[in-house]
Amino acid sequence: MPPTWARRIVLGPLVIVAAVGMLVLTPLWLLVALALTSLVPGRFRLPRVLWLVTVYLLWDAMLMIAMFALWIASGLGYAIRRPGFVTAHYRLGAWGLRLLFWIFGGVLRLTITTTGSDDEDSAGRADFDSLFAAGTPLVVASRHGGPGDSFILIHTLLNEVGRRPRIVLKYTLQWDPAIDILLHRVPAQFIVPSGFGGARLGGGARVEEALGRLATGLGPEDAFVIFPEGGNVSAARRTSRIQRLRAAGRVQMAEREEALRHVMAPQPGGMHAALSAAPGADVVFIAHTGLDRLVTLRDIWRELPMDKGIAMRAWRVPRSDIPDDLDAQAAWLFDWFARIDAWIEAHPDAPMR
Repeated sequence: MPPTWARRIVLGPLVIVAAVGMLVLTPLWLLVALALTSLVPGRFRLPRVLWLVTVYLLWDAMLMIAMFALWIASGLGYAIRRPGFVTAHYRLGAWGLRLLFWIFGGVLRLTITTTGSDDEDSAGRADFDSLFAAGTPLVVASRHGGPGDSFILIHTLLNEVGRRPRIVLKYTLQWDPAIDILLHRVPAQFIVPSGFGGARLGGGARVEEALGRLATGLGPEDAFVIFPEGGNVSAARRTSRIQRLRAAGRVQMAEREEALRHVMAPQPGGMHAALSAAPGADVVFIAHTGLDRLVTLRDIWRELPMDKGIAMRAWRVPRSDIPDDLDAQAAWLFDWFARIDAWIEAHPDAPMR
């Protein structure tokens, strides 16, 4: 990654300039896109993509300008980490995601339904909300599959159930200036994951220590958010994970991984660090379906507009039901991801056409 000063002084202003340029040139690129529509198969794919790029750049620029105002109000950053300014950044993030999903949902024709039970009626949504009721800190462990699923989860936590997320996310997301600035002003942790294939890029004890620090002091309205699989599910990554388990002598775990169809074997180190640092926290597991077939850019392009219903299922596990021993906790975590895999199998990813 470029150093922080370069991201703030160079990358951020470049995004603002690009946003203004796309906005000013909207009539031109819209006419060109519409003229090319007959050459591009699908339902106005090119205009939709260009419009979403313009919206996202403007969204990024708007958030950066708002955060610059907060930086000035905090005494040029002097008080930026005081509780009032942290709350202001959470509210800004919640508003920004609400706006983004309103626009993207309309253009892509996406719907999101949530449930905390196996019932298919309105009671399921009430059950979902009750799983996140304030009063107890939470560790939220979600499967990672499909583009934008982390945005969907954070939007749900902030705007639907009123939780303040402490987010664990990949370091490359710092290329997005708004995300970079916002998540350096609220409790969050950018990490270099352990990687897949032969070379290990990051992970290890230092990352687990950082996650433990992030989970320390979780409040009754906080939610520590982690994706234990370590990356979006793909066939190559699953194969790599199986090979790594076999190389480590964990043959039985590798065989169980081979039986999974929709998720990968979770890595227990981050969860163990979070639960050790937050001994009073319950765990909420998240499964979702609706984005599973969107793996490559070609997949996303082919599906536009998506016309999809994204279904999200949550389960809450009280702390008293969570083992403390690392090996037992690893087996318990794997059992839960096997359950998530079974739920996804029973709720196939199908377009709403």
